[in-house]
Amino acid sequence: MAAKISRTWAGALAAIVAMIAMNPPAFADGKPAKALFGAEKLPTQASPSSFGFYSKGCVAGAVAIPTDGPTWQAMRLSRNRRWGHPELIALLERLSQDGAKYDGWPGLLLGDISQPRGGPMVSGHASHQVGLDADIWLTPMPPRTLTANERETISATSMLKKNARLTVDDRIWTPAHARIIMRAASYPQVERIFVNPSIKKKLCETWTGDRSNLGKVRPYYGHDYHFHVRIKCPEGSPGCKAQAAVPAGDGCGKPLAWWYSDEPWAPAKKDPNAKPAPKPKPMQVSDLPKACSVVLEGKAASSEAAATFRGGSGMVSYSASSSPAAAQYDVMLPAVVPLPLPRPMQQ
Repeated sequence: MAAKISRTWAGALAAIVAMIAMNPPAFADGKPAKALFGAEKLPTQASPSSFGFYSKGCVAGAVAIPTDGPTWQAMRLSRNRRWGHPELIALLERLSQDGAKYDGWPGLLLGDISQPRGGPMVSGHASHQVGLDADIWLTPMPPRTLTANERETISATSMLKKNARLTVDDRIWTPAHARIIMRAASYPQVERIFVNPSIKKKLCETWTGDRSNLGKVRPYYGHDYHFHVRIKCPEGSPGCKAQAAVPAGDGCGKPLAWWYSDEPWAPAKKDPNAKPAPKPKPMQVSDLPKACSVVLEGKAASSEAAATFRGGSGMVSYSASSSPAAAQYDVMLPAVVPLPLPRPMQQ
């Protein structure tokens, strides 16, 4: 099948590459990729497909989750980051419904998902670039619709004790927090969930349900105000680069103990004789998978409403003939894309 797609689209891709070479697009002037992707207000009309790695890529055919649902509300609307691959958006809606029905969690407050075409963000995240990551606040949804101003100004609630590093505040943490996190981890599509190390420790000590998915819950820096859901590369996205599998086990032993040592918090050692390191250059579009140039230049959806996910079987359908569908070119991407190494390695 891939070979057939390759033969069909190889000529089209070659023509586009040649056209770009003869008529360099606006992003060839060295403007950072984050500025270009951040300026796009609507997704590309294309078959849904993720390209590259979670921290180095883009997404075609993204859809927006509605700002409000019966069991969710989107926050920080001014950022325009409630876009994602349809599989992720469908999963978020399902999690909100299951949490309300089974876990005593009245609804999700949704933070950043991705930009309309993914890619690097001007602020806030290194990941969330391929439409497969979402931040969910650890504050349950209130029993009313928040105002636009409240969505911009209300802060999520930290689960940590003040002035006590890596200690969950039991006056704030509830069994429902554990249930909604473990509910998310139970879905087969979910690849990882990032939480503060203290939250991982609390789950290790108190979770009495099925622990087979506890290993998906990974301790990481920050994440005391929200948990970060990451799904696997969807079918139909062969240009998406998967993360290494989560190690076997529940992750409650030695890997967690490492976070309670001095090593993860010690400042990096500096060589006094070393020359000052050059300032890192902002990521360019040329640093991303080749398909991201097509995504960035592709025809936009007709409107935000037209590209908003409608739930169930009513997902947005883009016409394949309406624009060069970047999803058709993923078989032409390099077989190996350098993956950023997470810190620490076991995440």
